[in-house]
Amino acid sequence: MKIIILGAGQVGSNLAFGLVSEANDITVVDVDQAKLDWLQDRYDLRTICGQAAHPSILRQAGAEDADMLVAVTQNDEINMLACKLAATLFRIPTKIARIRALDYMKQPEIFAPENMAVDFVISPEQEVTNYLRRLIDYPEALQVVDFADGRIRLVAMRAHFGGPLVGHELRDIRKHLPKLDARVAAIFRRDRMFVPEGRTVIEDGDEVFFIAATENIRAVMKEMRRADKTVRRVMIAGGGNIGSRLAAALEDDYQVKLIDRNKKNAEQLAAQLKHTMVFTGNATDEELLLQENVDDMDVFCALTNDDEDNIMSCLLAKRMGARKVVALINRSTYVDLLQGGEIDIALSPAQATISPLLTHIRRGDMVAVHSLRRGAVEAMEAVVHGDRNSSRLVGRRVEETDLPEGVSIGAILRGDEVIIAHHDTVIEAEDHVILFVPNKRLIPKVEKLFQVGMGFF
Repeated sequence: MKIIILGAGQVGSNLAFGLVSEANDITVVDVDQAKLDWLQDRYDLRTICGQAAHPSILRQAGAEDADMLVAVTQNDEINMLACKLAATLFRIPTKIARIRALDYMKQPEIFAPENMAVDFVISPEQEVTNYLRRLIDYPEALQVVDFADGRIRLVAMRAHFGGPLVGHELRDIRKHLPKLDARVAAIFRRDRMFVPEGRTVIEDGDEVFFIAATENIRAVMKEMRRADKTVRRVMIAGGGNIGSRLAAALEDDYQVKLIDRNKKNAEQLAAQLKHTMVFTGNATDEELLLQENVDDMDVFCALTNDDEDNIMSCLLAKRMGARKVVALINRSTYVDLLQGGEIDIALSPAQATISPLLTHIRRGDMVAVHSLRRGAVEAMEAVVHGDRNSSRLVGRRVEETDLPEGVSIGAILRGDEVIIAHHDTVIEAEDHVILFVPNKRLIPKVEKLFQVGMGFF
């Protein structure tokens, strides 16, 4: 696939890295030559230095025969204009724009074909807010992602000594929860992945990925570790786009405090938010945290634009007694260093934004794609088409499918019915199949499974 990426920031760079490894023809456009040089030194791609919305630059980037344009610059207006030009001048089939401003998001007709011609809109701030909301709703989890419009969830969590299933075989879950069905898709033990079987014994410290109907998630989580206390109090450091959205999303269900260093912004937020207590100050100020009872906080989220401030305020909050701390980290190298240490969750906004982009880039009828374990793993929901003669999946039991090694089918949505997949589950046409893919190199093989042979037409 020939893809033009506009913007070589964190999102554009991460996307380029993910797609180059899958034999796509990638061209990245940016005004910063240094960023482009960095990308070209590391990856097999083309770069163009220039204004992303200039027709001559788009033509130079290969817009005349491109399959997709992904506009992820920092400027909403440039992203929209580039999509409009891609449609009007170059007839590029698929156009994706990153949009940050809520004003635009509230008027979806702006993106219609007759207006800005944006086929798909992604909002990094909203993606991160949704991600954080799920982590707060499930405080024991490392990652929570939705499939089938929220009816199925995939959860990653660390198994701890004392959990009913820790030290026991996986098949024992049926004894503990006879009326509940769930599937463990993969286990990472000391950073090595393996596909579990019924006799697999869960060990303390295992990172377990399991899939279940949303209403059964909490019951399964209790099998992996003793349940944490219910989250009631949340403190947010940073009142920018993400911090303010998260406060608004949480304030009806939790006791929320928000700290922002800008007095004017804090006053505006205090007027906008209904139940959130807003304070002016620096979240790295030990005296302020002590005064606002950080030791009583169930979750502390550092969401400023400064990585170092987020790291320091989280370490300070943890030391002072906050139960769980979450840091927003823009530098991906920091995320790998910090995750799972003193900081419970290190979240990269660029990585959180990659998932909706991948949904539109993957071949086949993809409904949702989620990037897991900092981009190393993917989980996807794809629709099966065809019949037994034209499809590699339709009419076959899971054990009969030619799945690449390590890939597992976790669940199926059939109409409104959620089916947890087992070896004898038969796949039918139009099923939504949720797969766990442990290695990005296997993606092309997985995509081929969903291709329909000519006999179907």
